Amino acid sequence: MAIKPRVKDRGRYTSDLSAITRQAANILLLKPLVWRVTKVTIHGLANLDGVDGAYVITANHSSHLDTPLIFGSLPKRLSRYLSTGAAADYFFTAWWKALTPVLFFNAFPVDRGGKGRSKKGAAGRSHRGLAGSLLTDGVPLLIFAEGTRSRTGAMGPFKPGAAALAISRGVPVIPVALVGAFAAMPSDIEGLLPKGRPQVHVVYGHPMSPAPGEIAHEFSERVRRQIMELHDQTARAYGMPTQAEYARTLALDKVAKKAEEAEATKAAAAKLMEAASPDAPDEPAPTGPAAADPSDSGHTDSGASPRTAGEDGPANPGSPERRAG
Repeated sequence: MAIKPRVKDRGRYTSDLSAITRQAANILLLKPLVWRVTKVTIHGLANLDGVDGAYVITANHSSHLDTPLIFGSLPKRLSRYLSTGAAADYFFTAWWKALTPVLFFNAFPVDRGGKGRSKKGAAGRSHRGLAGSLLTDGVPLLIFAEGTRSRTGAMGPFKPGAAALAISRGVPVIPVALVGAFAAMPSDIEGLLPKGRPQVHVVYGHPMSPAPGEIAHEFSERVRRQIMELHDQTARAYGMPTQAEYARTLALDKVAKKAEEAEATKAAAAKLMEAASPDAPDEPAPTGPAAADPSDSGHTDSGASPRTAGEDGPANPGSPERRAG
C-alpha cells in the first residue's frame, strides 16, 4: 500500500505563494501558448481520481513540449507542488537561468557530472538525494526515465532511478504517454514553434505500484511497456505513428546509412588504388645513339646478311686485303 507523505516545509518547493504564482504563470502564459500552437487532447484523467500526496510521473520524452503538456494537463490539485529536475551545472549557476524552470516547473537541481561536480569539472554543491527527500516530504516528481529526448520518436531504454525512488518511498508511478509531440516539435528544430497546430495527445494510465519482491529494473521495464501500450493504442486510434513504426523507420535509416557509408568507403578505396597505380603515359621514341639497342651491338638486324670484304669497303679494317692495297 502506498504511503501518503505529509508535505513538509522545503522552502519554495512547498510554498503556497510559490504554488499560486507557478499555477498562475502556467495558466496565463505557458498553457495558452502550447495549446495555441498544438491541438491537445487529454485522455485518462479519471484514472487519477484516487491519487493523493506524493507520486512519480514517468513519460516518454521526445520534445521540449513534453513538460509543459504534463503540467498544463494535470488537475490543479496534482500539479500544485509538482517538481521536475533540471541540470544543476546549467540552470542553477545563475538566478536568471533558473528563473524560467523554477517559475513554471518548480524545478530542482540535478547533478549531471556526478560527485557534486559540473561537466566542466568545477566544484559545486552536491544535490544527491534531493529527489528522494522531496518525495519523502510529499512533493510529487516528474521524471523522464529515458534521461534525454528521443531523436527519432522511438522510446529508448528506461533508467531505473524513477522506479527505485517509487519503491524506496512507497509512492505510485503514474505512466503517461505523449503521442504526437515528437512530430510537432522534433529535436532537430530547436527553438522553433510547431506549425499548423499539429495534433498531440496526453494519455494518463492507472497508477502503478511494484509487485512484492519486484526490483527497480523489473518495475521500470513494466512501466515502460505500459507507456508503450498507452502510446500505441492512442496512435492507432488516431492514425498516428506507433512505437513499432518509429523503430522500423529508425532501423531502415540505419541500414540506409550503413549502405551509404559502404559505398563511400568503396569509392574512396577505388580512388586510392587509382592514385597508387595510374596508367603509364605514352613516351616519345628515343633518338640518336641512345636509340640503339645495346643487345644489337656487333650484330645486324634479323634478316640482313653480314657485311663482307668487297661490299662497300672491307669488313675488317685490319684485314690483309686492306694492308695489301
